[in-house]
Amino acid sequence: MSSKNQPRLTNAERTALARQQAKTIRDAQLKKEKRNSWLIRGGVLAAAVAIVVIIALIVIQTNKANEPIASTGPVPANTNVYGGIAFGKDGVLIPPTTTETSVDTAKLPAQPTAAATKASGLDEIGIKATAAGKPAQAVIYLDFMCPACQGFEQQYGDQLTKWQNDGTITLEYRPLNFLDRFSSGTNYSSRAAAAAACVADTAPDKYKAFFDSLFAGQPKENSKGLDNATLVKMAADAGAGDINSCVNDKTYRPYVANTSALASAHGVNATPTVFIDGQQWQQGSLPDFVNGIVAAKK
Repeated sequence: MSSKNQPRLTNAERTALARQQAKTIRDAQLKKEKRNSWLIRGGVLAAAVAIVVIIALIVIQTNKANEPIASTGPVPANTNVYGGIAFGKDGVLIPPTTTETSVDTAKLPAQPTAAATKASGLDEIGIKATAAGKPAQAVIYLDFMCPACQGFEQQYGDQLTKWQNDGTITLEYRPLNFLDRFSSGTNYSSRAAAAAACVADTAPDKYKAFFDSLFAGQPKENSKGLDNATLVKMAADAGAGDINSCVNDKTYRPYVANTSALASAHGVNATPTVFIDGQQWQQGSLPDFVNGIVAAKK
């Protein structure tokens, strides 16, 4: 049938049809806008929930990092009760001479007054000259978040290792927690030192490799530092095996606290602090300082 045979709409009918079509279009648009509105609301809600979950996880992790540390705890195998692990000629581990198997921070000596800034009573924490003809004892207090410690290691690490390997010195590291306050509430210095203690306990031959990786990947001060999962991975990458439970159970956090408090009580108030045969290196050339002490022992 030709359109010519269809009845023509009146003006009123055309107007009504246009209104109906406009209403249909408008209803469809409103339906679409309503659907989009719900999608947007749902997306915003999902994003808000995700943010809340992330914040909650951060709070939980921060609170866990700041949980009180037990006053007592074990001493890692292969370390002394003063907080050190020592190596001698050709990197051979030197067994500790102390026999204590646990620490108790409640029994620590009184902290020094503000005026007591010089190291004292060092023999009480195993720092002293060795006999004539014996390798000089080198004890290095450090903090894994300390930029100056990283710089010291970069400048003198190879030389110290050479002296150690040729029998000029024995080399002992004592990690501290002095810079916990600069890790945004995560106690990174304590966690890193405790992770190093975990490695010392089970894989002392991998200690230096882990030690080097901690300085190579040193986080900036006033950052959260590396998380526990990263510390665990770094230990595994260094060949030390799995220290996950040791780190997350905070097994050696009391030991680190004890080491740090002992050092402070004996006048060690900064890192790095270096002793060669009981004498503290202050400044100037470390090789000149060491060579002078070694020459006097002959």
